[in-house]
Amino acid sequence: MHLQPQVDNKVVQFRYTFTVFTPTYNRAHTLHRVYESLCAQTYQSFEWLIVNDGSTDHTEQLVQQWQQSAPFPIRYHRQENSGKHIAYNYAAKVALGEFVVNLDSDDACVPEALERFQDYWNQIPPAQRSKYSGIDCLCQDTEGKIIGDRFPQSPMDSHVAEIRYRLRISGEKWGMQRTEVLREFPFPDVQGRRLEMPESMVWTRLTRQYPARYVNDALRIYYTNGADQITRARWAEKDTRGFFLSNQTTLNYDLDYFWDAPRTFIKAAANYSRAGLHCGYPLRQQVNSLTSISARLLWLSLLPLGFVLWFRDTRQ
Repeated sequence: MHLQPQVDNKVVQFRYTFTVFTPTYNRAHTLHRVYESLCAQTYQSFEWLIVNDGSTDHTEQLVQQWQQSAPFPIRYHRQENSGKHIAYNYAAKVALGEFVVNLDSDDACVPEALERFQDYWNQIPPAQRSKYSGIDCLCQDTEGKIIGDRFPQSPMDSHVAEIRYRLRISGEKWGMQRTEVLREFPFPDVQGRRLEMPESMVWTRLTRQYPARYVNDALRIYYTNGADQITRARWAEKDTRGFFLSNQTTLNYDLDYFWDAPRTFIKAAANYSRAGLHCGYPLRQQVNSLTSISARLLWLSLLPLGFVLWFRDTRQ
């Protein structure tokens, strides 16, 4: 029997250092990459938590086979097709590891990944660790080439907004987060149909309160499986509620970086009203969802553009 964390009263007894969390949807043909990566890990204090987001393939049978032979514990949970953000909330709630590592169902990691995460964490003085959210690192492709930009120094303590707007570091990144911190910052659970919820919604707020330590170590192996269909979809086909909330987060939490990336915030303000109109949210609701005068003024100034974009979308 697994020891369950007592989430409500904040008394948490973790059984492992890491919970490797893998959300999956019809990826039985690639899930073996994660399994093989975990079998090869040089650090052994971890569990593998698989959340099946309503797959219709043979994922469950595959996991049952691995549960019989894996040298590490595997826990499996099936949910109705609800999206990765709901799976993430579940994983944070039930994780038995002190840290959560999200390894997607079509990727892999180097054998030393968990060991390196632990080493980097141990370099932070014990008295300061409660101030950090975790460790973020680089990714590499299947040929060992670094994907995206390196950090200007390593290690470096920062947060997502500074990384994105001021330092303008782009490209795939990966990391581990303290489980207790993830429980403080769950993804919004909007009732209704399945949402495509950008992960930046959580990381932006989370790392403002709990900075991360960034390192130039490429520990995740990223497989390119074609372009993201969500980003290429027409606006009429997008999950506009998720995009509304994402742009709302940008305007509410990141606007102090406006002069570092003004075009980004202008686009966010226009797309905020654009998505709000697609969702049927009245203008009063849109303005009341913004928490600062600056955000409201920016929204108001870009409202005509948002209307134009929304009208164009409806005609496509």
